[in-house]
Amino acid sequence: MRNTSAPQADASHLPSTSPARDTILIVDRDAACLESIAADLEDNGFVVETAENGEDALVLAQQLLPALVITEVALDKFSGVELCRSLRADPTTEGTQVIMLTTRQSEADRIAGFEAGADDYVAKPCSARELVLRIKAMQRRTGLPKSQVVHAGPISVDHARCCALVDGAAVDLTPTEFKLLATLAECPNVVQTRDKLLSEVWGNENAIENRSVDTYLRRLRNKLGNAGHHIKTVYGFGYRIAC
Repeated sequence: MRNTSAPQADASHLPSTSPARDTILIVDRDAACLESIAADLEDNGFVVETAENGEDALVLAQQLLPALVITEVALDKFSGVELCRSLRADPTTEGTQVIMLTTRQSEADRIAGFEAGADDYVAKPCSARELVLRIKAMQRRTGLPKSQVVHAGPISVDHARCCALVDGAAVDLTPTEFKLLATLAECPNVVQTRDKLLSEVWGNENAIENRSVDTYLRRLRNKLGNAGHHIKTVYGFGYRIAC
């Protein structure tokens, strides 16, 4: 659940429970942009917290220990670059991944962000699809925890329980069918080729026939019932799951 009110500097009212390693903290002084990014990430199954300035963001990061901080560079008083430096200087947050958002395009600005310890740099405005794909690429590179539940229309993929649900009702899938559905759901509306699915699901493109993917997907659609139509065939390319 998102933080809807900025914390005070002493953070006395913030929870100090277990680290929220599946949480993404978004920092932007533009409230409309902040809400838009947060909503897009929540729609893709991520747990989101927000802050509108660097000071509050640092307090939240130290309390929640999020997996990722996405911060605008040009924050008031305490910039995104300063926030990144502070996160890197604190042993409790030094491993937190950081993506910088900015309208600045100069090489010097990008270098300043990377020198402060940023892991990625995204120019604004950026599409929700691009940002989600960058986060997922970071997950693959660094082991950043995946969102626990991913939604695609009425379909939910629960990574923690290794199960799939349609409108809240569990669907009986084999491990391979679950992994196939999870692979599609992790990149909603993105076309994935048969070769990519073979590599991601079976780990070896020679493990089964290329066209056998079609057979597994037919079985998966049947088990999903009416929700099966959310898995779309893109003829000549592969498959995608529609939200």
